[in-house]
Amino acid sequence: MDTTYFWRKYGIMTFRAYELRKNLYRKEVARETKQAYLDWIQYLKDQWRKILAIVCDWKKGLLWGFWVIPTQMCLFHQQQIIRRYITKNPKLEANIEFKEIASMIGKIRKNTLKIWLEDRHSRYKKFLCEKNMSNKYIHTRTRKAYRSLKTNLQYLYMFKDYEWEIEIPSTTNSLESIFWHMKQKVWLHRWLRKDRKLKLIDEFLGK
Repeated sequence: MDTTYFWRKYGIMTFRAYELRKNLYRKEVARETKQAYLDWIQYLKDQWRKILAIVCDWKKGLLWGFWVIPTQMCLFHQQQIIRRYITKNPKLEANIEFKEIASMIGKIRKNTLKIWLEDRHSRYKKFLCEKNMSNKYIHTRTRKAYRSLKTNLQYLYMFKDYEWEIEIPSTTNSLESIFWHMKQKVWLHRWLRKDRKLKLIDEFLGK
């Protein structure tokens, strides 16, 4: 599940069945909220849809909102978060190592990542805790990169934890590709009135 935006305060929240290769439901939203996702998950349940697992990108509080449903965080989005914090070409030794770890998260197991993070935290503890004269942390972006991996660790490997029971994709690429093609269609017909663009979007997602 994911939301994509076309104009300011206009987005399309979409639920896609990975195995069926089909969009189940979509909804126009002004902004992406945890409650909106929860409402639609409940709606799917009321329609007797069995939800085996959820794959989503990171939104504050979203990953913790589904309780008993196995929830996989998109690995690509996790890597993008790390890249945003430590840049594409980090210079600091700690950042270089965190970038290397982020690039490997789809190829290793949860316990391996946990050990690597504990090792880096032990090695760079003094570095991470450095403060300036105002008693504020100096390397805030490195701290955020480390905390992001540590906090999301339990949601990064659902696709491996449940691999013998159900097939869970590790990314939201199936839905992202739909969004990309849809936006290409809208761009090609950019001279249309907004109401007709909305019909085009709805027809495209209904396939």
